[in-house]
Amino acid sequence: MLYLDNAATTPVRPDVLEAMMPYLTSEFGNPSSHHTVGERASAALADARGVVSRALGMRRGDVVFTSGGTESNNLAIKGIAIAAQLQRDAGHIVTSPIEHESVLESVRYLQRVHGFVVTELPVDRYGLIDPGDLDEALREMTALVTIGYANNEIGTVQDVAALAAVARAHAVPIHIDAVQAAGWLDLSAADLGIDAISIAGHKLGAPKGTGALAVRGRVPLEPLLHGGGQERGRRSGTESVAGAVALATALRAAETDREQRAARVAALRDAFIARVLGLVPSARLTGHPEHRLPGTASFTFAGTSGEAVLLELERRGVVSSSGSACAAGSDEPSHVLVAIGTDPAVAQTAVRFTLPRDLESPLDAVADAVAASVAAVAPRA
Repeated sequence: MLYLDNAATTPVRPDVLEAMMPYLTSEFGNPSSHHTVGERASAALADARGVVSRALGMRRGDVVFTSGGTESNNLAIKGIAIAAQLQRDAGHIVTSPIEHESVLESVRYLQRVHGFVVTELPVDRYGLIDPGDLDEALREMTALVTIGYANNEIGTVQDVAALAAVARAHAVPIHIDAVQAAGWLDLSAADLGIDAISIAGHKLGAPKGTGALAVRGRVPLEPLLHGGGQERGRRSGTESVAGAVALATALRAAETDREQRAARVAALRDAFIARVLGLVPSARLTGHPEHRLPGTASFTFAGTSGEAVLLELERRGVVSSSGSACAAGSDEPSHVLVAIGTDPAVAQTAVRFTLPRDLESPLDAVADAVAASVAAVAPRA
């Protein structure tokens, strides 16, 4: 079985499991406890925070360990926006229609409960946002801009530095959902010019339930969880030391030779895309042909059922998906594909292949399986 759904989750790396195991067994201390057992846990947590902060180009104190991408996005969006509303009566937030559900639902919460006005920036047929549209959307009372670095369904990569420059010119903080970008793209906040960034461990070879949010210290952040004041008061609750160590270990590994590995996988991806397009007349690539994640190849196959193609592929030993795992089982067409102008009926034929970072071999056999699977479910003339 060949697993090509790495955007949904990845297997835990052996080195990550080895690194975290002591903090699940012998080194079980609470990092807030003032004795030797707790102090050892606190030291491990501090070391992990240092690894993550360096990878994200932030200070140690900017990093908040979370349970994953959804919590990180919720804390960034609600926390920054509510703090801005409380401090300066800001009541406007800017996003796009192709964001992950954790972003869109957080924004809708702010709109519904706190009265925020929401602007969704238009995207082109590839899913790209024009920085000029962001410039026109920003107001004096804008609390936050929140945009995905790379789309989880179609793989399109935004020009984050250009968008951040616009936000900075208006003195508006910008948050980037980098859950899919981590391990593939530069995450340095200094290089990107951003104020907050979310990542999730299970996309990098750490366990599910691990993640981090980094927010620049100058950006006010209202906590969502209240209690003992851990994580500098921004996320109360006893920290998962094992989870933090796992995330740091996975992130360090993902950053090692990242550019070379990304280039190798991108070349294999491009060859796979070309073969699928050559073999399957109905195939259409979704997302930007160049500005896309190295490991993402997503298609529609008009006249088929995406779910039926997936079942045929699995029968042939290939595991992939129709898009976001969070929306799996929904009868609705992908909101991302509809936003970029795909006919809703065609959007329901989508199939997404997301490749592992250690991919070494061409995917010719997978492309052949795609052609056979589409042919098997296509209506007979």
